[in-house]
Amino acid sequence: MRDEGLTLIEILVTMTIVVILASVAMPLSKVSTKRVQEMELRQQLRTIRAAIDLFKLEWNRDGDVLLGPACIKNRLVCKEVSGQYGYPKSLDVLLGVKLTGEEATVRGTTMRRYLRVMPIDPLTGKSDWLLRCYKDRPKPTSWCGDDVYDVMTQSEAVAIDGSRYQDW
Repeated sequence: MRDEGLTLIEILVTMTIVVILASVAMPLSKVSTKRVQEMELRQQLRTIRAAIDLFKLEWNRDGDVLLGPACIKNRLVCKEVSGQYGYPKSLDVLLGVKLTGEEATVRGTTMRRYLRVMPIDPLTGKSDWLLRCYKDRPKPTSWCGDDVYDVMTQSEAVAIDGSRYQDW
């Protein structure tokens, strides 16, 4: 006659299998979390860089020569919001530029927005991006303060592929 229940050996074998499966699953979940953060970082960088490029296209200038259509129509604001190479003077400019020219009276639009909100860096959890000026070297140690040519993450961590996040 057989008793109902499990033997100690059966319980130990089952526990061993569960531990092995858990030890395999834990690193995979950590890698997938890091991969999601990397995809979010790439998307946020694309969003900010696209906004900077669109701003440059519309507010372009070369020193005192106004080139971009928005810059020409809004002469008074142009030098306040764009640096001498046509890039925004700060990231906050991308959240809204107050129009003063004929475009504001014709369309009834007094603000031109390039970003609705400042994207958050998924690695730091804040919108504390490192900034790079047009005249800066590719890997600057500090921001010159004249304009915003590019952005990078503050995180000095290394990506799954071995590259540094700040090099993206």
